[in-house]
Amino acid sequence: MADLHSTTDGSLDALFDGYRRFRHDAWPDLQRRFEQLADGQAPKVMVIGCSDSRVDPQQILGAGPGELFVLRNVAALAPPYAPDGSHHGASAAIEYAVRVLKVERLVVLAHAGCGGVKALFDGAPPDTFDFVVGWVNMASRARRAIDPTLQGPERQQAAEEAVASVTIENLMTFPWIAERVEEGSLELTGMHFGVAEGRLRCRCGDGKWADVPTE
Repeated sequence: MADLHSTTDGSLDALFDGYRRFRHDAWPDLQRRFEQLADGQAPKVMVIGCSDSRVDPQQILGAGPGELFVLRNVAALAPPYAPDGSHHGASAAIEYAVRVLKVERLVVLAHAGCGGVKALFDGAPPDTFDFVVGWVNMASRARRAIDPTLQGPERQQAAEEAVASVTIENLMTFPWIAERVEEGSLELTGMHFGVAEGRLRCRCGDGKWADVPTE
């Protein structure tokens, strides 16, 4: 198991040390793959994940370079379709993946202990009112989707899964996503990763969540 104290300390030297480890340990095996990717990418899956440093989609899903087109932001959210000329970074990434790369699956990857979801349900931390509050509030209807009697970790997980479901609903407001889903060339999938135990849950076709078997 990796030692938490062996990770980068934020200095430029530590980042360069990480690069050198990559060149020494990983690059010899990956060089041929990256040479092939230099001509372009053709991933079949897009993952919308959280910016949280503990939740790396490529690592969790065992994917290699060029296999996942990844968008990461606070709480793994996607806004509703709104081509209004404003700056829409998330929607731009989604449009490129669906309309240009023509991915075949969109995965919304939620996770345990999500700070963005906690901000939505329990109030945002100080000094996050310029952007975070407005961002997470796009999933405010998730508050109505969970059992009000839930408490503690069960409530948090239910909230995280409800927010992922809202993102899937928002994705279906994009006409060119809905069209491809209807024709069967694109599928939308919700997932939830348990950080402490490494458990992955999946939102099935009936909208219910269940553990993914490990064998």
